[in-house]
Amino acid sequence: MNERGKSYEGTVPEKRPNKGGGTPSPAEAVEGRASTKGNPPYQNRNRIQSREALRSAEERIRQVAKRDKEVQLTSIWHHVYDIDRLREAYFNLKPKAVAGVDGETWQTYRENLEENLEDLSGRLARGAYKARPVLRVHIPKADGRKRPIGIPTLEDKVVQRAAAEVLSAVYEVDFLGFSYGFRPERNQHNALDAITVGIERRKVNWVLDADISGFFDAISHDWMMKFIEHRIADTRVQRHIKKWLNAGVIEKEVWSRAKRGTPQGGSISPLLANIYLHYAFDLWAELWREKRARGDMIIVRYADDIIVGFQRKSDAEKFRQQLTERLRKFELELHPEKTKLIEFGRFAVERREKRGQGRPKTFDFLGFTHICGKKRNGKFKVLRKTMRKRKSAKLKAIRVELRRRMHHRVPDVGRWLRAVLQGYYNYHAVPDNTRTLKGFRKRVYWMWWWTLRRRSQKHKVTKERMKRLADRWLPSPRVLHPYPDQRLRV
Repeated sequence: MNERGKSYEGTVPEKRPNKGGGTPSPAEAVEGRASTKGNPPYQNRNRIQSREALRSAEERIRQVAKRDKEVQLTSIWHHVYDIDRLREAYFNLKPKAVAGVDGETWQTYRENLEENLEDLSGRLARGAYKARPVLRVHIPKADGRKRPIGIPTLEDKVVQRAAAEVLSAVYEVDFLGFSYGFRPERNQHNALDAITVGIERRKVNWVLDADISGFFDAISHDWMMKFIEHRIADTRVQRHIKKWLNAGVIEKEVWSRAKRGTPQGGSISPLLANIYLHYAFDLWAELWREKRARGDMIIVRYADDIIVGFQRKSDAEKFRQQLTERLRKFELELHPEKTKLIEFGRFAVERREKRGQGRPKTFDFLGFTHICGKKRNGKFKVLRKTMRKRKSAKLKAIRVELRRRMHHRVPDVGRWLRAVLQGYYNYHAVPDNTRTLKGFRKRVYWMWWWTLRRRSQKHKVTKERMKRLADRWLPSPRVLHPYPDQRLRV
């Protein structure tokens, strides 16, 4: 690799669908905030006009980056400290988010918003802005472990969000079609649909479920800056990214320097993660598929969750071995237990039955367990069920909260449960998953009944009353997402 990072085993390929010549594959075809209450009408109009100007500036950056995939942009920092962009970034933050190490909240910052933004813009323009350490907290994961989350200060959130918008205009031109995580107009369900349609319509017999160990904490700062310099020659952008990477973390009132990694929770961390994997994985995987794969091959990546499908087992084994070596070059490694290669696809059931090996194994991706199944006409299909451990973790959290709300008014608890269930359905209500969701609702029903019966020893909640409460407050699940091929067709 040269100093500018322009050699990453091949040139940057054009965006294209999964392997199959120039014909787009359905497996990879993809694809306002309301005004703040109390704001005067003229302020809303000004924000709309400034937003249009910001989008126009981003489009100009995008066109420059698109004309030449090797061009290095030398002057884009002024787009970041534009007061209109900083204001828009501020209003796009969550007002109720936890404060960082300085204790500044969204509400307190708004008390002198224009003065604060002018001061922030001035510091960014003259190089006086200093990144603050992030506050590290740990949140429980579905498997019982805890995930470290970094909480930047409010001003760091604003600047990072503004910088991410400007940089996205550059890198969205470069990112490949099979990358779905944290990108505009793409979400988890686009990735889920892509992998489902890819397995159903392509010659996929083997699936590699690749998991990178502690990816966000393992990112090399040196490699990160080399990747940034490949496209961004504006030293002010480079300097501020270094500031965020080197700001360190505060945990239990103790500061420590972060020698590697980018904190999960920062506004710019998802973009930096995509940039890192774009060079460390995406370009290499695309080239491997074009030059080395002997059979069909599909790729879907959502952040650091990677699924690769192969027609031939020999391709899968070679890819896994070489992927391990490739990631090691960039100071990453595959998780030895979570990374697995399984036989999966339309012929997996018959082949395994002939060998006396039982049903094909399943793999998990973005909250769903993927299973080899059949349609009513007997044709192969991929069934998606909510992951059991995810469902159990959610039910446990609801049970704990129901106990805390035991003596609250019944309608208040009912409204809360309705919101929880509807939010759960909004993500998990995909085709073929309704039975699982009905079981989820039933468990919530029984937990709520048990909680109501514990409220008093004198007044019991009858079965008839509980049914009325459930009919009123616990919505029944229904399919909210189209079939994968329908969404990709659109």
